[in-house]
Amino acid sequence: MAIWDALKKQLRSVIVWENPAYDTLFYQWTDNGDEIKHASKLVVGPGQGCIFVYEGKVKALLMDEGMIDLKTSNVPFWTTIKKFMQAFESEHKVGIYFFRTTRFLDQKWGTTSPIKYDDPKYKFPVGLRAYGNYSFKISDPGAFFVTVVGGNNSYSVDEFRKVMNARIIQPLSDFFAEAKYSYAEIDAHREELAAGILQELHRVFSKLGFIITDLRIEGTAFDDGTMKRINRIADISAETQAATVAGLDYAQMQQLEAMKDDAKNEGGTAGVGVGLGAGIGLGQMVAGAMGNTLVKPQQAYAQNKEKELGPVAKLKKLKEILDLELITEEEYKAEKQKILDSI
Repeated sequence: MAIWDALKKQLRSVIVWENPAYDTLFYQWTDNGDEIKHASKLVVGPGQGCIFVYEGKVKALLMDEGMIDLKTSNVPFWTTIKKFMQAFESEHKVGIYFFRTTRFLDQKWGTTSPIKYDDPKYKFPVGLRAYGNYSFKISDPGAFFVTVVGGNNSYSVDEFRKVMNARIIQPLSDFFAEAKYSYAEIDAHREELAAGILQELHRVFSKLGFIITDLRIEGTAFDDGTMKRINRIADISAETQAATVAGLDYAQMQQLEAMKDDAKNEGGTAGVGVGLGAGIGLGQMVAGAMGNTLVKPQQAYAQNKEKELGPVAKLKKLKEILDLELITEEEYKAEKQKILDSI
């Protein structure tokens, strides 16, 4: 048994991270101090680094690739390890960890819950979801090991992505609240938003031992509550524009819509009478709108004459209101005949 143990130690004479998986960020080469004692060489491959951890604390760090002859070398990394070798008491207190120094590209991110902020223009609460991609690299292996890796024997890109997605919400929320972009401006300013968010993430995450080197916003979407508010604003804007074309203010437009709905509601509590009365009121409203008042048609036309609104202008406005489908064809013909009769 003693001969076999000695042979195994000879086979473990080189410390090297062989065939590392692409998605592995940190990998513990050993948890046995004896393996380090009997090693003769340390090989750090391209895009790799190495740290020495004793009792959970980072004691030495090697960032340069290459091979170190541990029998003769006096580089700070190995000198530090040799000092601790004399104190090894347990195989669980020491370890060599390899890590990646390369940049990891095209990592997907997405908000797990809506980003909440108040729209700076319309003053209503917004719930925004966003997704995209980013690139990152380890900038401070010691801090990354302590704050992120912890006691894990290995740490993957997928595990890092979960941490990233969980932590990204608060910086995003803070930035959107400070950026003061209305909901309608977000898509047009994606690049500016991404650049600003990248700076914010660098400030937040650099202390954890890694940096985001590139970030892109690929798409955004609003939650149901926000979409209802957006659609309502769009409806009001369209109605206001239609009222302007017809020469009405928004309040008059709303009254016309209410009368039109009542006229159609023949099955309501007042039955046909309500519909008939609403129809008469609708005609009065049309005539009154032309004279900027809500009175009987004859009075409205008299006021219109005082304001020098001629029959041609009246007919034109009446046609515009018909085109907006605010009155029926029958109502249009009736009001048109009244205007013609008054000539």
